[in-house]
Parts: sequence; C-alpha cells; structure tokens
Amino acid sequence: MKLNLTLSKLASITAGKLHARDPQVKIQSFVTDSRVLAAGDVFWALKGHNHDAHEFIEDVVKKGASLIVGEKNRIPADILGKVDVLEVENSLKALQALAKYHRLNSTIKVAAITGSNGKSTTKQMLKSICQQAGETVANMGNFNNQFGVPFSLLEIQPKHKFGVFELGASHPGDIAETASLAVPDVAVLTNVSAAHLEYFKDLETVYKTKTEIIPCMAPGGTLVYNVDDERLCRLEAYKGKSISFGFSPNADLRILDTDNFSFTYKNEAYVIDIQLLHHDKLNAAAACAAAIALGLFMDEIKKGLLAYTPMPMRMEHLKRGDTDFILDCYNANPASMQNALEILGKEPGSPRIAVLGDMKELGETSKNYHRLVARWLLDNKVDYAFLAGPEMKYAADALKDDTSVTVAYGVTPQAWVKQLKDLLAKKSGGTCLLKASRGMQFENLLKEI
Repeated sequence: MKLNLTLSKLASITAGKLHARDPQVKIQSFVTDSRVLAAGDVFWALKGHNHDAHEFIEDVVKKGASLIVGEKNRIPADILGKVDVLEVENSLKALQALAKYHRLNSTIKVAAITGSNGKSTTKQMLKSICQQAGETVANMGNFNNQFGVPFSLLEIQPKHKFGVFELGASHPGDIAETASLAVPDVAVLTNVSAAHLEYFKDLETVYKTKTEIIPCMAPGGTLVYNVDDERLCRLEAYKGKSISFGFSPNADLRILDTDNFSFTYKNEAYVIDIQLLHHDKLNAAAACAAAIALGLFMDEIKKGLLAYTPMPMRMEHLKRGDTDFILDCYNANPASMQNALEILGKEPGSPRIAVLGDMKELGETSKNYHRLVARWLLDNKVDYAFLAGPEMKYAADALKDDTSVTVAYGVTPQAWVKQLKDLLAKKSGGTCLLKASRGMQFENLLKEI
C-alpha cells in the first residue's frame, strides 16, 4: 500500500485522538502482525476472531514501532511519550474508514461481486478482462470479508484503472458493511443458494443480504444480475441501470447453447473460442456483462476470457496415471456440491468416484441437505462414494440399502483412504471427484492417494 498520509490526516479520517511529536510526519503503510514488524513501522492493532493484537503493543514498541494505532483504554499508558499513538474507538472500523477514504480518493472504476457461488471465478474472469484495458487490482484468495476487503482496497494505487473485488457474507449485514467501503460502480450478483444457512436461516435472508450491495453503489452505478436465478429475477423491476445475464430469453446478455461460449447482447451475437461448463458459462456471462458496464470493448472481453486461468482447487482438472481427478476443495455448499456431482456424472469413463466431505455452516438444514447428497450420487450414476465428516453420515445412512453405489464412510478420511488408494491402483481410467468445505482440507488427500 502507498498511503502518503500525514499523521494528522490519518487521525482525521479515523476520528482518532493523536499523541504525536510531529503530526505532519507521513506514513505510507502499516503492519498488523507483530512478528513481521521492523523498526520504524506503523503497527495497527486489530482484534480478530482468534487473536487480539493489542496484547503485543509493548513488544512492538520495544522493536521500534514508529506509531501505534489502537483502541483507547487498550493502549498501555506507560508507552505514551515513548512512541506516537493514535487512539481510536474501534480499530477495525478505523481501518474500514481509511479504506473507504482511500477508495473514494482514487480515479479507479470498481466492480464488486457477491453471490452464493461463482464469486471467485467471476472475479478472476473479470480481472483478466480488465487487464486488457489497464492496470487492475483485485482481492487475493478469500480476502472478501470485513477484514480482507479494506486491506484489498488499500492496495489501490494511482496506476490502477480498474478494481475487481469479491464480497463474501456469513451473516446478514456483511455485504452492507463491505460494499459501503468499495462503493462499486458495478455491482454483480451471481446467484442465491444455500450457503452459511447456520447464520442466515433461510434463502430469503440470503437474498436480502446479497442485495445489500445495491444501495451501496456509486451514483449512476450499474447492477449486473443473474436473471435465471429464481430470486434474483425479481431485480427485473429495478429502476436503475442494469444488465441481466443468463440463458433466459429475457436476459440482456443471453448465453447461447453452443459448444464454445457465445452470447447475444443488443441484437449482436458474439462467439469466444473457449470451452466452458454450464456453471462457468454463467460466471463468464457475469464477467462479460460487468465488463460492458465498466465500458470495455468486445475485443478486450474476448482477449481477457481467452487469457483467463482457473483458480486452484476450483473444479481443477488433474491427471494422475490413468485417472482423471477433479479437485474442488475450496468450498462446498448444496448448489456447488450438486453441480460438481452432475459434472462427474457426465464423465464418459468409469468408474466414477466421488470423495466427499461435509458441507459446513448449514445449521438446522444440514441433515436434509446431506441426505440429498445421496440422491445426487444416485442420479449421476456414481460407482463409488467415499464420505467423511459427521454430517456426511446422513448421506451414508441414506445409501445403506442401495447396491448401485459402493459406499465407504468415516468421520475422517483416514477410515477409508487406504481402500481408496487400493481402488485407484486396481482400476484403470475413470474420474475421481474430491469435494468438501475448506475446513476439511481435502486437497491433502492427493498426497496420500
């Protein structure tokens, strides 16, 4: 980050109380991890879910920190006078205020993407497109929450022409919190499906949370939404600027049923020589519609999609010996689980092997959704199912009287990993899908099998 702010200005932005020898001293960046602080660094004390950096303030003062940003009444009184201090009411809210200031004082055009599935893929596709037209900044990995988004916005530099940021949500109000910082010129809604229902309770609450992005758009902003989605299609009544996408004849950007990715927009047909599965056609359409809303040209859109590289562990295809592997271990919810099994079911070779772990944060609905996994395994003619996790027991129990699929179950993969390894050694060809929520760390199974 390159902030180029005086201490006095930083105090004004964060509504903090400054104790400094020279308020006109400038800072460019800061650190939040005491372990990496070097002499002269600014230390921002954040309180996270698992750690509170205020506990390390005295340590960083000894290391030579030049400024401490922390919450009042949490900063040791005896360090005043030894080091410059900025006292704030809430260190996270102060960080967010700085991030919003930084974003609004740039000339960048921002697209923000939210939805239950496809956020990261759409982000990567749109980033690849935007890079054809100018320097582009985007949040890395899962930096999509109330901590990650402000850090990502602070990476905006004068050279950047576009910003592409995904916004995640685990609770109602999460999107309003982060979208109000990003102030998007283009807001993208990919879909609404069962994810984090432990906190949302029902899909209507998911819909209300995702659409919190709309009032946070910059004046004159454009809404991009999936008109195929049974809830997002309500946004056809939206009165502001919008571009809908989908396979529906009602879509402004309509995906065509062709082998290559093709679509129509404003009575013109476009064909891009890239092979995509059904769900990725929707992600690509979202990226294309957002790019149009950002003012990019069609040749830039084509070049960007052709240059797009899929993210690791997101329906990543690998080859090990004679077996094709589909690695999709970044996350799992009912919609993405069903989609992955449908893709496995379309694989021509046999055997079809599904290695599945729990879908997390489904709350009271978890039992029913994991029972549905059994139905999806049968519908897609899976030959072998290796299931792990307390919740996947519901799927295993639902399959115990069915002989069309061979099932192995354990609370952890160690219960059956040798059996899976032996199966892969004996069977030539076929496809093996590895799919689970991030916490299951199923990518590590590849090292064992």
